[in-house]
Amino acid sequence: MQFSENSRVWIYQADRQLSEGETRRIQTQLDAFTTNWTAHNNALKAMAEVRYNRFLILIVDESQAGASGCSIDKSVRVMKDIEQEFNINLFDRFNLAYRAGEEILSASRAQFEELIKQQNINAQTTVFNNTIQTLADLHTKWEVPFKDSWHQQLFGSLLNG
Repeated sequence: MQFSENSRVWIYQADRQLSEGETRRIQTQLDAFTTNWTAHNNALKAMAEVRYNRFLILIVDESQAGASGCSIDKSVRVMKDIEQEFNINLFDRFNLAYRAGEEILSASRAQFEELIKQQNINAQTTVFNNTIQTLADLHTKWEVPFKDSWHQQLFGSLLNG
């Protein structure tokens, strides 16, 4: 199924790495949800992906039907149900993910600041910008070096400190 690069994207980040079994079960639940996801009784052209055993990504191609407030609320309810079932937190915006070699780790804001001060995170460290809103941005602006992300504005002063 082809999706427009302008498709809307929502990224939910788990506060821990999911096991392979958890990832498969969550993917099955998300597939069932996106298959039946509607906005004002119009089927949404939607898909979901669990990426890197940590990120739950919803994509809606609004060229057919747009996601409404009610349909977005439905997706949030699904994510809250997944949180409960798998004992994870998907709504902590200051749970920050970054790459350490091949591994993807996350840290609280305070831990992230400490990692920068210890130079475990630097200007070249890949971070994840979960605030992106389109499929095009998912491909080009989601995984970026710290220096090119919003993290730079918030934490950049710590790099030189």
